[in-house]
Amino acid sequence: MIIDCHGHYTTAPAPLWEWRKRQVAGQEPGPLRMSDDEIRESLEKNQLRIQRERGTDLTFFSPRAGSMEHHVGDAPMSEAWSRQCNDLIHRVCKLYPSNFAPVCQLPQSPGVPPENCIPELERCVRELGFIGCNLNPDPSGGWWKSPPLGDRFWYPLYEKLAELEVPAMVHVSSSCNPAFHFTGAHYINADTTAFMQFITSDVFRDFPTLNFVIPHGGGAVPYHWGRYRGLAQDMGKPPLKELLLGNVFFDTCVYHLPGIELLLKVIPAENILFASEIVGAVRGVDPETGHYFDDTRRYIDAVKTLSAADREKIYSGNVSRVYPRFKRRSHP
Repeated sequence: MIIDCHGHYTTAPAPLWEWRKRQVAGQEPGPLRMSDDEIRESLEKNQLRIQRERGTDLTFFSPRAGSMEHHVGDAPMSEAWSRQCNDLIHRVCKLYPSNFAPVCQLPQSPGVPPENCIPELERCVRELGFIGCNLNPDPSGGWWKSPPLGDRFWYPLYEKLAELEVPAMVHVSSSCNPAFHFTGAHYINADTTAFMQFITSDVFRDFPTLNFVIPHGGGAVPYHWGRYRGLAQDMGKPPLKELLLGNVFFDTCVYHLPGIELLLKVIPAENILFASEIVGAVRGVDPETGHYFDDTRRYIDAVKTLSAADREKIYSGNVSRVYPRFKRRSHP
């Protein structure tokens, strides 16, 4: 079985975005009116078609990351928007339970304590069967006004995540800072920044069962692994394998073979989860290969030094450890 741990509903039908426009404009958005057929059409010609073509089986599915827009409006607006997006993901997963597993958006807002997210997190997990969440380390949208992820500011949310056995994917939203292109810079910056914040923290001493997934191959982390090993050593920290790799995992949203080869060479297979983020940031065909940039399975299959056992861990085995609620759903 091949499980893609990183998918967003980037192709959601127009009524969702029209609802959002009314909300941001200060109008009463009313109920979201969307038929099951509209949902099916948005998926059948996009994510489901690509699943079939590329031979993947199931995608962990969450609202479109760039549209979480935690920097827009206030906390009540974020809560209402998150609820709409999460309810829609729930509908998708009810329509296609064999193809998608639900991951929720949190109603974060700049300057608002993370415990404000707990009611929506509990609703999604306890009532709707969600297996994970996306956590934005920068709700300000590129201005980085929140404390680092190791700060106790985040601890009430971490306590709930640990209690619920729900991992968090570290994932920022769109950038309102013109210095940072949102998918090309802000996303990768956030992945790298989160890893360094974990190095300097006591999060995993205080929450030994808490798991995080850092997407997009970990940003710059694998390329600069020696730098991070050296920094941790200079700080008197344990080796990275002992310090972080029991709790921090990386996905394979890396869109060329040399990048995947480096990821697999530097990071243990036990810490890598298959992902492609379709339909996502990069949608075109690579003229050098003739294949889509985001066809990440093709890269993994091309790595001849990867054993069959490690390939199985990456494609499906590791998610059972990282996402215990998915494991229980799959093997009651």
